[in-house]
This record gives sequence, structure tokens and C-alpha cells, in this order.
Amino acid sequence: MFSLVSNGRLLVLAILVLSAAADAATERERWFADGRAAVEAAKRLTPNTGRAKNVILFIGDGMGVTTVTAARILEGQFRGQPGEENFLSFEKLPYSALIKTYNTNQQVPDSAGTMTAIMTGVKTKAEVISVDEGVTVGNAASAKGHELPTLLELAERAGLSTGVVTTTEVTHATPAACYAHTPHRDWEDDSQIPKDQRAAAEEAKQPDIARQLVEFPIGNGLEVALGGGRERFFPDTTPDPEDPQEKGNRSDGRDLTAQWLRKPNSVYVWNKSLFDAVDPAKVDRLLGLFERGHMEYEVDRGADAGGEPPLSEMTDKAIALLSKNPKGFFLMVEGGRIDHGHHAANAHRALTEAIEFAKAVEVALRKTDRKDTLIIVTADHSHVFTMSGYPTRGNPILGKVIENNADGTPANELKKDAIGLPITTLGYANGPGYTGASKDQAEGPKHFAHRGRGYKPIEKGRPDLSKVETTARNYLQECTLPLSSETHGGEDVPLYADGPQAHLFHGVLEQNVIFHVMAEALGFAQDADRQ
Repeated sequence: MFSLVSNGRLLVLAILVLSAAADAATERERWFADGRAAVEAAKRLTPNTGRAKNVILFIGDGMGVTTVTAARILEGQFRGQPGEENFLSFEKLPYSALIKTYNTNQQVPDSAGTMTAIMTGVKTKAEVISVDEGVTVGNAASAKGHELPTLLELAERAGLSTGVVTTTEVTHATPAACYAHTPHRDWEDDSQIPKDQRAAAEEAKQPDIARQLVEFPIGNGLEVALGGGRERFFPDTTPDPEDPQEKGNRSDGRDLTAQWLRKPNSVYVWNKSLFDAVDPAKVDRLLGLFERGHMEYEVDRGADAGGEPPLSEMTDKAIALLSKNPKGFFLMVEGGRIDHGHHAANAHRALTEAIEFAKAVEVALRKTDRKDTLIIVTADHSHVFTMSGYPTRGNPILGKVIENNADGTPANELKKDAIGLPITTLGYANGPGYTGASKDQAEGPKHFAHRGRGYKPIEKGRPDLSKVETTARNYLQECTLPLSSETHGGEDVPLYADGPQAHLFHGVLEQNVIFHVMAEALGFAQDADRQ
């Protein structure tokens, strides 16, 4: 006969078993119902075969599949969820495809060649911007007559308003491929063009990229350009407004912001307070340059003395201004520092940039109508970013791996590698985190620029991460091969879309097809054929 205590324990055990069984049944029913609901929703999809008034192209620079997955989980975990069940805003768009990213001369691409394919419909070499593959990289004379018309140029010819928004310099490769033509992506201001190439660049009507933005000759010119890169627009004798000890970078004495302001109803701003004061209803052209170089990472914006708007707010204001045109608009929005975080092997910054990028897409979805606006979200290339280790469900995505026990429940200790050291879920195939740069976590965020900070040799094996906070914003994930800067990846990248002609994205596509879908949606297909 059982005692009262024994009977009580058995009763509690029975209740727990029944509760677990009930929970399992409920979860089973939920998974099944959710799967069926997804099929029913897909059955109701009707392709929008109409013409687009507007096109918004979102480029998550370096945002490969692993970045999307990890950012999705991190965003969910920021909300207190396990994270895996979360969806980023653009993952709910109904049409998708995989995009092949190689350049004509590189298996693993760069952003100049990939964005040229997206904006012109023609694949080309790495390092060149909106010119064809017949150009010799860095040779200005070879580029004359090899220009490829961009979708932004076609939009301006058709009377649409146009804009570029980015967290990099507005003269960086991705935004530049929308409006500029040059045999070298680094020719962002005149001082960056080799002296022996400057005369040929002028002859080819391909001056530095900053000049091409301000002097854009088609239609009314760009209506919106927001991002970083102030030093590209000011003479080397002009103090920077945020840091007077620093000067502009131009050697030709031109103040391109003054040139921008010559057109009626144009505004130039350089900090958040000036940006916030801009009324889109009262302004026709807006240039915002919020840093000398690239803008701050999202997690570091609060430390910036001048203040910078986040990507979502820049997107909001750009749409408000461009939407005034009854003929419509084309807008390119780039989450450019996703790429830079990865180059530094710094997953925290890369993923928080991707989360802000998703917020910018959410703003666009809220402010536009899918009946007349084609929204495309994709990446120009991926990175050698990995997610592995069999972590248990809900394990911190930036943390160290805890696997499940044999019975499927979480273990109570960290997963160890073959030599007894903890491992993380996220890592890189190459880059500057090779040596456990985690010892330098105290370094300030300014160190996380486009390129990494290099690696520091350790005597043997891996660093012991037992007492290292791998979720810290300054932690560099470990890398298999030591490089001063982590590299791009060569695999296909995802694309998500909705709106007119979005159904044309399907299966596996070459990257240049993106241009042709946008041209088809806007009714530019015949113009594109004549290029």
C-alpha cells in the first residue's frame, strides 16, 4: 500500500504526463493546421499582371540565406521568443526565387558587378560600374561607349522620380550602379582617380562618382540621395561640419552640395535634426550625407555626435517625397553595412543591420499599395557565414552551442569540440576572427569599418570561449582561415517580391533577370531592348 506522500508524488507525475501529452497534441494540431493554412493561402494567390507605377528595390548587401535565417532568429529572440518561428517582414512576400550572382570574370562576385547586372540587365566584370565586360578595369579610355543604361536612367527619361537610400557612402558600389558609369568602383571622388586617368575619364564623360550623382544629366536628376560619404562632396580645404579637424576629400575645389542646391527647391542636410525638419511636401530634391564615410552601424548610432536617421526613417521620408510625382517613382534602398559587419567577422553588427533593413521593408509595405507598386527584396551576393553545431531550439543565436541529450531535452552543459573547447553556432569560413579576437572586446565600435582589423596568432588550437561573452557586439566570430577581411560567398541568394509582375520571379534565375522584370513591370521593356 502506498503512503500519502507516495500517492501525492504519483498524482503529480500523472498530471505532468497528462499535461505533456495534451501539450504535444496541441502542438501537433497547430503544426498540421499551420501547414494546411499555408497551402490554402498559396491556392488563393493571383498573379498581378498589371503595370507598376512604382518600383522599390531593396538590396541587403551580403544578405545570403544564412544571414536571413540568423537575423530572423535574432529578431525573434529580441522579442523574447525562441526565434526560429519568427519571420522577417520580407519573408512573408508571396513570390521568391534563387539568384545566381557570379560576375563574368569571377566565380565569387563583388558588389559592383552584381549591382550592374541588377540595374542594367547585363552581367559584367567585378570592380566596374554600369559598363559592359569589354572594359578594362581601371582604364578610363576603354570605358567610353561601353556604358549600360540603368533602370534609374530609364525611369528619369519616362518622367518618374528617382532616389537611392543607403547606409554606406552614397557613392559606394551598390548605389553608384544606379546612376553612374565608371571602369573602377573606387573612383568615388576626383582624388581617387589616378592622375594619368583623369583626362580620359573626362573625355569619356565619366568623371568621379560623386560628380555623376550631382550632375546626373537625364530628366530632373535624382530627387533623393541619402546615406554617408560627405568627404566625397567637399574640397580638401573645407572642414567637416561634424568634426572640423577633418576636411573634405576633393582635390578639384568643387563643393558638390552647393551645386546640388542650385536646382529649385533642393535641400541638403547632414544630421538627424536637419533631416527630421525636412517636410517632403515642401521639398522636391533632398541630399542627405550623414557621415564623412559610411554611416554608423545601427547599434552604434546613438554614440554619433551629429546624429543619424536609421534606414527605416530614411526610407519613409524618401517614399513620401517621391510619391508626390503622379507618374510614379523608382527607389533603391540598400542595407549596406550588413556586408561590412560580415567583412569584419562581426555577426552581431551584421545581423542587427539586417533587422533594421527588414524594418525599412516593413515601412515600404505599409506606405505603398501592392496593386501598383512592385517591391523586390534581394541581395547582391552572400558571405562565407555559417550556422551549425546542432544547438537546441531557442539557443541564443549569437551564443555558444548547447545540444540536446539523447532523450531530446536540452543538455545542462556547453557542447565541446574534439579538444574539449566550447563552440558557437555562428562562424565564418575565413576572416579576421581566426585567433579569438574576442580578447579585444573592449575596443570601440569605430574599429569595425569596412574591412576587418586583422588576426592575432595564438600558440595552438582554438581560443577557450568558456568565459567569453560571444553575444557581445564587439565579439568577432571564429574563422577557419585567417584573412584580414572576410570574403563574399559564391552561392545563390534569395529574392522575395510582391506587386505587379512579381510572379515572374520563380525558380533559379541569373541576376540580370531582375532588371528585365522591373522593366517589364514599368512598361520599359521596349526601351530596354533598344539599349
